[in-house]
Amino acid sequence: MSLSANPSVRKSKRGRRERSRPMSDINVTPFVDVMLVLLVVFMVTAPLLTIGVPVDLPKVSTSLMQEPDEPLTISVNSEGTIFIQDSEILLDKLGFRLIAITNANPEIRIFVKADRAIDYGRVMEVMGAVNRVGFKKVALITEMPSQSNTQKSNRKRAKK
Repeated sequence: MSLSANPSVRKSKRGRRERSRPMSDINVTPFVDVMLVLLVVFMVTAPLLTIGVPVDLPKVSTSLMQEPDEPLTISVNSEGTIFIQDSEILLDKLGFRLIAITNANPEIRIFVKADRAIDYGRVMEVMGAVNRVGFKKVALITEMPSQSNTQKSNRKRAKK
């Protein structure tokens, strides 16, 4: 019995050497396993990327605004703390930070969202600080009321 140095060559029953055919099937199992793991990782991390400052928004019935670009958001939480996007900032530094972020472009749209539990004066202080540094496109963010709330208020008005 002779041993061959080439593993792709094997002996047949009659003693002739025969070449085995190359494997033509692709094993996709490892590829599918990696894709499933990546899918799970992205499904878990995607909701964490959208979390901002928790704010209890007031409900107002109005039409939705469609904006092509993402505006700059200033948030005021229930304790009155001010945030630009997700970073906390003091009121006296707000104007300077806005100028630095927007490259002093007064045409940038700025949204202010404030918790309904805070004092109205605190919201006006924030809007005044934004207006003082030259930003004129400032809008307040509210929450759309649920369908049941608008129906209840319409019924109350109809009874009067």
